[in-house]
Amino acid sequence: MAFKDLFKFNKGKTTFVFIGGKGGVGKTTMSAATALWMAQQGKKTLIISTDPAHSLGDSFERNIGHEPTPIKENLYAVEIDPEVAMKDYEAKMKEQAALNPGMGMDILQDQMDMASMSPGIDEAAAFDKFLQYMTTDEYDIVIFDTAPTGHTLRFLSFPEMMDSWVGKMIKLRKQIGGMAKAFKNILPFMGDEEEEDRALEDMEVTKKKIREARAVMADPDRTSFKMVVIPEEMSIYESERAMEALRKYNIFADGVIVNQILPEGTGCEFCEARRNLQQKRLQTIQEKFGGQLIAEVPLLKEEAKGLDTLKEVANILYGDVEPKKIESN
Repeated sequence: MAFKDLFKFNKGKTTFVFIGGKGGVGKTTMSAATALWMAQQGKKTLIISTDPAHSLGDSFERNIGHEPTPIKENLYAVEIDPEVAMKDYEAKMKEQAALNPGMGMDILQDQMDMASMSPGIDEAAAFDKFLQYMTTDEYDIVIFDTAPTGHTLRFLSFPEMMDSWVGKMIKLRKQIGGMAKAFKNILPFMGDEEEEDRALEDMEVTKKKIREARAVMADPDRTSFKMVVIPEEMSIYESERAMEALRKYNIFADGVIVNQILPEGTGCEFCEARRNLQQKRLQTIQEKFGGQLIAEVPLLKEEAKGLDTLKEVANILYGDVEPKKIESN
């Protein structure tokens, strides 16, 4: 099986691919090269950077915004802006508060305060994007260029966390809603029944979407994870731990990309010593990740930026960058 055969497409449904790994292993380069290759195969492709230290724009040599930015035919890119994401989050919380007069205001304010201070706003924004594109099926494939491993695992825990939080809000809404109806004549600020029903309905819809998202993320026909490693112990062992953590969310890495492999025959004593060490680490990678398909990418002579260089990487990973239609199931 070739590495390109790992991608699955369902007619009319978006395919999601997460590309992750330790910081500094080349996730953005592999994500951008994969997105470019997909676009050239005729797939409408969106790549989303969830890393606060964005480098996707550097890879494509383009300015990329918070909303889909056209890169070339069939290819669009997004760099999540934490400030914009925070404003969007606050707007949603205030809208929720407006639908819940007289109740839960302290909880909603706490949510906004915590969000503004928490590094998890990037993961929250990424999950919001996932929900958005999961339901619209606007793109054939959405590729997430993820932040380093810890951020990514927090992102993957969002469905559980949000499901629990929304569930508590629904329970509280029902309790206060009952009280509002009982004291409606003396507490008119509680709002009318139609408004209460709409607030509860909105929360139920949100809960349903979150559960649908969890199901999509755990569906190997819709969502896959590719791990990027370099032939060094720290990268290998962190990736191994990450794969174990992924299984807790029923997400399995089906492919491993080994990046930055030194070429042989350089005539450089230092380079040869490093290459010999890398060869030992490659054996370790084969032993630990034998259940996944493994692709190898050599250390490039130049910086991994610009469409021409990304095409070169795509050619190494997938064999051909010329248009060749990938059929949907």
